[in-house]
Amino acid sequence: MRPRPDLGSKEAAAGLLAQACRLCGQEDSLVNAALGVCGECIRTRPAEAVTLARDVHARTRGAFGLPAAPPQAAGGVPCPLCAQGCRIREGERGYCGLRTARDGRLVHLAGTAARGLLHWYRDPLPTNCVADWVCAGSRQPGKHNLAVFYASCTFNCLFCQNWQFRRAPLTGARVSTAAQLAAVANGETFCACFFGGDPASQILHALAAGDGLAKRGVTVCWETNGSSNPRLLDRAVALSLATGGCVKFDLKAYDEALHFALTGASNQRTLENFARVARRIRERPEPPLLVASTLLVPGYVEAAEVGRLARFIAELDPSIPYALLGFAPHFYMSDLPATSLRQAGAAAAAARAAGLVNVRLGNRHLFSREE
Repeated sequence: MRPRPDLGSKEAAAGLLAQACRLCGQEDSLVNAALGVCGECIRTRPAEAVTLARDVHARTRGAFGLPAAPPQAAGGVPCPLCAQGCRIREGERGYCGLRTARDGRLVHLAGTAARGLLHWYRDPLPTNCVADWVCAGSRQPGKHNLAVFYASCTFNCLFCQNWQFRRAPLTGARVSTAAQLAAVANGETFCACFFGGDPASQILHALAAGDGLAKRGVTVCWETNGSSNPRLLDRAVALSLATGGCVKFDLKAYDEALHFALTGASNQRTLENFARVARRIRERPEPPLLVASTLLVPGYVEAAEVGRLARFIAELDPSIPYALLGFAPHFYMSDLPATSLRQAGAAAAAARAAGLVNVRLGNRHLFSREE
């Protein structure tokens, strides 16, 4: 089992360790110690579970100096960029950590065309893109993807595999203008993918960089939790439509209480935005504009939850590609086991039974053969 880097003592000090579900008393390997609530109780006792989860997220964010929750100050300056809907008082920081208020105005510490907090690298194609079996990049050997990782996020996933971005100055993140980022594309750059963290937290920078990359003939793709302002998402979709790219939504859970327990955020905007993009997929059938993925978290996101998500997707369009991804122990969920092949197979069967016709198991190397 991979330990949580530097986090064990902080969890103990914060009182986050648990021996069993704090609501039903169940004890087994699928009750995450940090969260302290089993998946069944989250679904059947949502009010109680969300109350407990809210405290957990506040403490885990505090370990990195981030706001415990989206600020909602009376008379605060509103930030319209994502679903968190922060209202920020003078000198306070927004949920993503990149906005504050000064003299009654919203101030961007990063995330505009003039200043992005990120790192990038050239990833040879074909790569391990979540949409690799349907995207155009998979057919471009010898070219590369410009992978753009934004060091900020609008969610607080307890299983985050890239949690180090919360210490951005220590993890190679750099400050770059949108023009500087676009200029790194060369003749071998087939596509660019904005991910993170999440591009929603720095969407103004990503859109400006995407415009510059599109002018250089680069395919523009997105991998996101779907929390963006809908109008800004429309601009991202337009870039992908025009350049042959795709928009990849990471759908964490369908049940809102479960989604909050795992991520510290509602999934309402995510589902609304997913449906919004789905209405445009007939504008360019190939390659697919919209792709969905879900991380199979043992004990929390398994076949039944995948079935709920798949029904939601299938009602929009059964041809939308859906990738099911193996969970590896990370961050505050490093005590859970990896997804087993049996769990993955059951989830894929549930997705197909719900009506989806293009379901794939991704990152198969992470699946365990153990139960």
